[in-house]
Amino acid sequence: MGEATTVNPTTPPIVRPRPLRLSLDIPLFLAVAFLLGFGLLMVYSASWMPSANQTEGRSVSYFFLNQIKWAFVGTVIATVVMYIDYRRLYPLVLVMMGFTVLLLLAVLFFGQTLNNSKRTLLGGSVQPAELAKLVTILYLAVWLQSKRDVLNKITFGLLPLIGIIGIVAGLILLEPDFSTALTILVIGGLLFFLAGVDIRQIILIIAVIGVVAFLVTNFSSTGQTRIRDFIAGLQDPLAASYHIQRAQEAVVRGGIFGVGIGEGTTKLTSLPLPHHDSIFAVIVEETGLIGALFLIVGYLAILWRGLLIARRAPDMAGSLIAAGISLWITLEALMNILAMLNLLPATGNVLPFISIGGSSLVTTLTGVGLLMSVARVSAREKETSERRVYGAVVSLRRGDRRRRVSRPRHPAGLGQ
Repeated sequence: MGEATTVNPTTPPIVRPRPLRLSLDIPLFLAVAFLLGFGLLMVYSASWMPSANQTEGRSVSYFFLNQIKWAFVGTVIATVVMYIDYRRLYPLVLVMMGFTVLLLLAVLFFGQTLNNSKRTLLGGSVQPAELAKLVTILYLAVWLQSKRDVLNKITFGLLPLIGIIGIVAGLILLEPDFSTALTILVIGGLLFFLAGVDIRQIILIIAVIGVVAFLVTNFSSTGQTRIRDFIAGLQDPLAASYHIQRAQEAVVRGGIFGVGIGEGTTKLTSLPLPHHDSIFAVIVEETGLIGALFLIVGYLAILWRGLLIARRAPDMAGSLIAAGISLWITLEALMNILAMLNLLPATGNVLPFISIGGSSLVTTLTGVGLLMSVARVSAREKETSERRVYGAVVSLRRGDRRRRVSRPRHPAGLGQ
């Protein structure tokens, strides 16, 4: 009647690994690419006047070309870091932290003074406080993983954590750089919370941060001025600081759709630091609330993907690294935006990927590379696990010595 269909039970099917498409987290990549490209465009629009005023004999595109250079350097470093298994960095975190502390000490002794603050080395080319943010996240993630069994004991958990963060934040406060010190304190507290400690220690961390904030605002003339201007601006916008008044003027001029990229005038007449701290005001003036909305969505996309990568990470340290980096980038963006709208005291935080600054841009892109590394390792671990499960099923299938497709049976009495 017909030929029997047989399958060789000893020949396993070929298991082909699924392509990982370079293991890129596509939404994260697109969000970062958008912010970086949009940032370069806005730096070009906002920086030509400062370039002309501050760089005598140089091109009006000086700051823009410099930003492109650092964007290229940061992208190369991020790409290299992305293809390194982030777990290989664990043995190096102590060396990284020690090197960062040495750089922060060097700033205090050899740093260049600008606006009554020492923050940079090598003629303003290197700002160690920016590196300290990323290194602190990496160090704390590895440290918290190693101490996860004793974190709920204050002598093994909270007190050493306060010591670690206190050294870094304290050196930065001495520059003084209040915004960076506050950022490190908040990120450290968030990582401690995400590590799963009990609520009593979280309350103590909040209390420590509150005490530091109180001391800064009450014993620092800069802190007192910022708080006083913030409160006055809430009561009457015309009583806000000159900086915030000009920023709000730019926001009002922008309206919903903006006046057009390159067409803003506030950056040319009165807005301080239009290519640095105040670049969000330039963005709103020239692209309107629509442009600001796209910008905010870009940061929220980084937070979304970062927390998703953290949930999928194969170990606790990887999870904390991913969460810490995404929270750090989003927190800095939020602090800058709210300060320009006088919804938060002026902090001095830059707008990540947007504001001018080589140290900030390179460090942030390196953080993104580390975030991508966690995503790649997670995808690879998942694929390896699925292949093992599938291979085990195939092995069991072969072990029972049964044919997968039965031979056709012929009823009695019929010819072969």
